[in-house]
Amino acid sequence: MQRIDKKIEDSLKKIELIYNIITEKFFGQKKIVEQVLVSILSSGNTLIVGVPGLGKTLLFKTLSESLKLESRRIQCTPDLMPFDIIGTEILSSKDIKKFSFIKGPIFCQIRMVDEINRASPRTQSALLQAMQEGFITVNGKNFELPKPFIVLATENPIEQEGTYNLPEAQLDRFLMQINISYPEIETEKKILIGLPDKKKSSYNFQSENLIELISVINELPVGESVLTFVLNLIRNLRPESSKFDFIKKYIKWGPGPRGGQALLRASKARALIRGNLSPTISDAIAFAQPTLRHRISLTFEAKTEDLTTDYLIKKVCDNLN
Repeated sequence: MQRIDKKIEDSLKKIELIYNIITEKFFGQKKIVEQVLVSILSSGNTLIVGVPGLGKTLLFKTLSESLKLESRRIQCTPDLMPFDIIGTEILSSKDIKKFSFIKGPIFCQIRMVDEINRASPRTQSALLQAMQEGFITVNGKNFELPKPFIVLATENPIEQEGTYNLPEAQLDRFLMQINISYPEIETEKKILIGLPDKKKSSYNFQSENLIELISVINELPVGESVLTFVLNLIRNLRPESSKFDFIKKYIKWGPGPRGGQALLRASKARALIRGNLSPTISDAIAFAQPTLRHRISLTFEAKTEDLTTDYLIKKVCDNLN
């Protein structure tokens, strides 16, 4: 096996330590923690969907502290304006003929956008440019955002009053949609009892380590079998190119090429944090649902039969594998 650079080995050990620290505080949700970490290591934005009280804010706080990233939290409301997020220009105190740009809370490395669907479409579009381009534009001037630039957005699926559904173009900018469900009974028992905080582990992890890992993941090779599987999966989730009749019946439109790119990036990140230098089909299957579920629109027939995108993705994976 190709030898991993010493720096990368050290960074991977720190990632493993960070994973353990997060799972200690966010216990019972190891799968969720792995998905969020993979999304971050893939340099992707994450949409987390779950009812209130499941620890989404705790997860964000623990992540930002563990990864030593500058963080901020934005609580979305219908009256939130774009300049409340990106910043605004004001008259300079030194020269009244000039304007000075005051940076908004989006200028940090990792930010939590709480209940993003409560923000107006105008505010959502301001976030869209930042998520896509890595900079924002104010009065014709571009302002670079810090690197890495990561958005963790949350949605509450049970309250629809006073919300604005995210447009497909913005949903497609999220590398993953992670669904958080209620904890298992033993996990909930631990939450009710409360566990004492363990002594903090000492480690030196900086944002440069994260950027380095992201760069390594981007350069990992992908085998022909994995590439073929991902390509077949994406194409068979589109009704116009699928060979499966149930896809033509239940899916209105499927994922585009960006969905395949997201799945490959997530597969490579999962492979690396597990100590492998190339992803396998198992890595792709493991992250097919979180990377593709929000890129698929169901037909009326599927909704009346209570089918989900997760069910259809799994069924196609089973048929292709």
